[in-house]
This record gives sequence, C-alpha cells and structure tokens, in this order.
Amino acid sequence: MIESLLVANRGEIARRIIRTAKRLGVRAIAVHSEVDADLPFVAEADEAVCVGPANPAQSYRNVEAILDAAKSTGAQAIHPGYGFLSENADFARTVESSGLVWVGPGADAIAAMGDKINARNLMAAAGVPVAPGTTEPAAGLAAATAAAAEIGYPVMVKAAAGGGGMGMGVATDEAALGTEYDKVRAFAERMFGDGSVLIERYFPRVRHVEVQILGLADGRVVAIGERECSVQRRNQKLVEESPSPAVDPQLRERFLAAAVRAGEAVNYRNAGTVECLLDPATNEFFFLEMNTRLQVEHPVTELVYGIDLVAEQLRVASGLAPTFDPAALTPRGHAIELRINAEDPKRFIPGPGAISAWTEPVGEGVRVDSGYVAGNTVTQFYDSLMAKLIVSGADRAEAIERARAAVAAFEVAGPKCNLPFFAELLENPEFISGDYDTALITRMR
Repeated sequence: MIESLLVANRGEIARRIIRTAKRLGVRAIAVHSEVDADLPFVAEADEAVCVGPANPAQSYRNVEAILDAAKSTGAQAIHPGYGFLSENADFARTVESSGLVWVGPGADAIAAMGDKINARNLMAAAGVPVAPGTTEPAAGLAAATAAAAEIGYPVMVKAAAGGGGMGMGVATDEAALGTEYDKVRAFAERMFGDGSVLIERYFPRVRHVEVQILGLADGRVVAIGERECSVQRRNQKLVEESPSPAVDPQLRERFLAAAVRAGEAVNYRNAGTVECLLDPATNEFFFLEMNTRLQVEHPVTELVYGIDLVAEQLRVASGLAPTFDPAALTPRGHAIELRINAEDPKRFIPGPGAISAWTEPVGEGVRVDSGYVAGNTVTQFYDSLMAKLIVSGADRAEAIERARAAVAAFEVAGPKCNLPFFAELLENPEFISGDYDTALITRMR
C-alpha cells in the first residue's frame, strides 16, 4: 500500500478520501485555496498546503502548485477526486512522469474517453450499444442539418469535449437546430477550448443508468452494479439510487457485460463509470459516456455492495488485489443519495453564504458525506454541493422512509438549500413508484 497520498481536491470528496486514507494508515495531505483554509477537510488531513487564491485556475487546477505541494510534503501518490483535474490526461501523465503514483485510470484511457465522438466510435467497435449519431464532428451547421435529417428529429446537440451534463441542447426541428448548434458550439469553445459538436438521437422519455467499473491491478475489469441517476435538473444529477428500480436481473446482466467490454476496450484501470441511456419502453440501452474517475454518487454502490471504493482505488494504484471476490458480487438492500446543494429549491439557482446552523441527521442506515460545518462559508467560486445524504435499507421502501426522516432532521441555515425539494420528491407518487425518467423534475415544476 502506498504510504502517503495528496488529495488534489476540496470539500466533501477530499474529506471522504482523507477518511479512508487515514483508516488504512496512509498519510493524508490536503491542498486548499485561501478561501478554503477553514474547511473540515483541511483540519482533518495530516498535513495541508495552500496552493493559491480562490480562483480554481490558480489553485485546484494549478498543476505546478499541486506538484510543488506533493514534492514539499513527500507525497507518494495523488488522488484527484472528481472535477478539477480528475479527467485531465495531461495532468495524469505529468504526475506519473514526476515519479508519483496516479490514483486513477491511465492517461490514454482518459484521453480516449474525453472526446465524446471518439468514445462513441470506440464503444461501437467494442460491441457496446450506441445511439444513432455522428461518427465525426459536424463541420458547420449544414453538416449538422444533414446529420439530423438522417438520424431523425428530435436530436441532441452535444459538445464533443463536454461532460457532467454541460454543453448540451435539444432540437426538435431544423430551426431549433440552428439555434442550439450555435449555442453549444460557443459554449464548448468557451468552456472546453474545443468547439466540436456531435449530433445524436434524442429520446424524449429515457432513464439515465450507469455502471460502476473497477479495472484491477491484474488487468481484469469488474462491473460492480448499476445506479439509477434519472432525477436531474438541467441534465445534472440530484438523486441517485442503487439498484435501479428499472433494471431486472436479465437487463442487469446485459448492462454489466457491456460495461466490462467498454472498460476492456481502453485497458481500463482503477475506478470509472459507464453511463447509459435506457429506453424504458423497449429495455434498449445506449452508451452515453465514460467518466474516468470516481463519481459523486459512488456511496450508493458502496452501501449496496459493502465495498469501500476509495480503498479499492488505492489498492489498484498500489498494485494490490481487491478485498472482495469479483465473482461473488451480490447487491444487498437499497441505497439512495441526495445531493444537498446551496441552491434555491424551486429554481435551483445557487445561493452561497455563511452557514449559521448545520445539524446532520443520524440513525440506522444514514450516512452523511459533508464538506462543511457551522461557521464555514459556501463561496461562489466552486460547485454548490455542500453534502451528500446517503440512506440505505433492506429494500427501496425502507430506504425512502429513512430518507424522509433524515431530510426532516437535516438542518442547514444561512445559504439557500434544496432540502425542501427532497422533502417534496420523497412524497411524489411517480418517484415512489420507481417508474420515472429524466423529465421527472420538469413535470414537478
């Protein structure tokens, strides 16, 4: 096992990684921006280094500062968490060329999956189902229009270099396509430095289901169950659960087999996620993208399968065998994660601020991965996620009941908070039934 780990991230995910590292006897080193100096993850690390001002480009995305911190503290390995530099192939290469251990997939796999068109083509060649769409960037509106006519409206216009639900638009006809194409291309150039756009079939009623994979040190790729991620606003997730209420044993077998093929196609190592769209009318599913990192929603898989995924990540990076038997993975019970964000519960607009009160729920089947405590300030510089409330039970009904009680007991004062939305969702008949799709929040609002 590696002996020292620098966590190149912040907030709840840094705190969560540090917790497992310390449990394993690994020295945990935090990096932080100036405005994050008082957050819990900094205090809980064995050592902490300030890497710059609030602007992420000057701190959490500052490769030189992070590598200097690793060198000055004698760190042996770097865990990037999610976001920031976690899916930056150049950073992964730089870490390894500096003689450090990269806790994540190889740079080649990150690069291969980072371009959505290249990823689609690789998956199709590997026998993973992909939705009808372009096999190369749409070079101008004329090419996009021709592709959409062949695919059939409605279509999804997507930034080829995008991810995390960003850089996407839906066009129902040719006029809308012109508007969405220009909008997505401009956004992609501004956010990703790459204006490439792909056109793909859009499914009006669809579920978002993903599979957790782990590429082991011996070269095998293991699929560790699926997660339902269809409760979304603006194509970004708010609630995840495992197992998916839409997936029966036969469909699960197909999902897991496809995810393993996807990982094997890029010689995948460490933790990753194969995201798919599921047509509930036909049980057909299509590859959406591969996230070459640990996911925000990884705790629901941990609770259902009894696995600490961060510990497994560290074992893979250390060249060690997993703690579990890949041939005997069986889901037990049900888990639901709610993303507690500093945002308005009606319009989901961020509302940062100083936290005057913070009381986390406790009880059987309740877990909270939080990044803040009372007295901290949620600033405008970073994502609005404050904590993840994860509940588990013997079945979905018990998990929902525990979630209701936990939401009622969770007190946050100061910033805006979306807890009232979750109280509403957990009483929603469509959600309770398990028969919902990605448009659920739209229908609620």
